[in-house]
Amino acid sequence: MTDEWHTEMFLAQVGDRGEYRTPSEADRAARVVLALLGAHLNGRVRAELAARLPEEFALVLLNPLPAAEPLSAERLVRATAAWIEGATEATALWDLGAVLSVVADTAGEPLMTQVLAQLPADWPPLFGSPAPAAGRLSRAG
Repeated sequence: MTDEWHTEMFLAQVGDRGEYRTPSEADRAARVVLALLGAHLNGRVRAELAARLPEEFALVLLNPLPAAEPLSAERLVRATAAWIEGATEATALWDLGAVLSVVADTAGEPLMTQVLAQLPADWPPLFGSPAPAAGRLSRAG
């Protein structure tokens, strides 16, 4: 399978879970969330997770500056909202769920156990899919 196909499949999964209107919305969310995630991971765990992602997204995960201090889940939501134009904390939480749930599925359980061990204790719920009952929250407004 080509990396281009792998990238398209990854973005399609993020797009489906996030109910994004365009592939560019899914791409933007994936890049922001993966950069923030990568800033909190290190060593072999980050490298193994990157190896399971499409190359262009692996580079985003591998290249951020390390976090000066771990962000709580609440601060992660705020940081995500700050980096995505037009986002609110509610839509940022949705973006995190869309991207991180695909990352969790891509990683598989053994690696996710190691990933979560490096993250703040309040992050695991962020790796679940956005709640379907909530519906996609509009960025307009």
